[in-house]
Amino acid sequence: MPNLQNQIVLVTGATSGIGKVTATELAKMGAHVVLLARNAEKAAATQREIIAAAGHRRVDVLLADLADLDQVRRAAAEFNARYPRLDVLVNNAGLIFGAARQLSPDGYELGVATNHLGPFLLTALLLEKLRASPAARVVNVASKAHEFARPDLADFHSARSYNSLRVYSNSKLYNIMFTQELARRLRAHGIGNVTTNALHPGTIASNFGSSAGGWVASLWRLASPLLLSVEKGAETTVYLASAPAVSAISGGYFAKKRAEPVRHAFNTPAHARQLWELSEKLTGTAFLA
Repeated sequence: MPNLQNQIVLVTGATSGIGKVTATELAKMGAHVVLLARNAEKAAATQREIIAAAGHRRVDVLLADLADLDQVRRAAAEFNARYPRLDVLVNNAGLIFGAARQLSPDGYELGVATNHLGPFLLTALLLEKLRASPAARVVNVASKAHEFARPDLADFHSARSYNSLRVYSNSKLYNIMFTQELARRLRAHGIGNVTTNALHPGTIASNFGSSAGGWVASLWRLASPLLLSVEKGAETTVYLASAPAVSAISGGYFAKKRAEPVRHAFNTPAHARQLWELSEKLTGTAFLA
């Protein structure tokens, strides 16, 4: 087990599922873990549980809903004021929403706001703290659902055509493309102490699918006995966040702790640049231009 005694780790979506397991396992390795969560009560309960499991009290809480970009900015500012550096950022939070299209507080489609724009902005705002680490890692939790993505950057918020599963699949492809483009830009800027990788955690028996409601939630409940445990699902995230074997790898996509190719027609460097520039515009940030 790697020793993370002197590392500061931020995990989003850390109060349930693989995010909670990830935060717990990294804390057990000695890391000072910061939980970014939406719900203060759940965050406090999770904090107590992780402290008990890890045997130390270096577990903190930041509150923010990633779908609300003002909350992301506030949480990032608080982190930047409180901590000298960031050694590992785990962009884990992600949801699938229901049959009716919903908008974020910024007026963006809720799924793409939560799963892509929020993590994009958070990473941008924490970049200087990542650069202050001797060897920082950004781990983005994606999904094999990206294989079913049908992106249309001209209809980024699905105003013309909305389907909750397609939005989720699109956002998971965006997570991978963000990872690849981030790795390219870090190299282009000569930033060698920050790496980034994405992963598929497996299909997990958690409450993830319940947020979709309707038939998706029903199907998820029926399939739960056949799905991976959250502990098993968190293994690749923990591996990418801590294993010495991947410390120098950047821009990869992993499943079951192994690198895999990303085969999708939309996944091109040109589209990745377009996605990046659109994300900058929508979040109001300039990031490794």
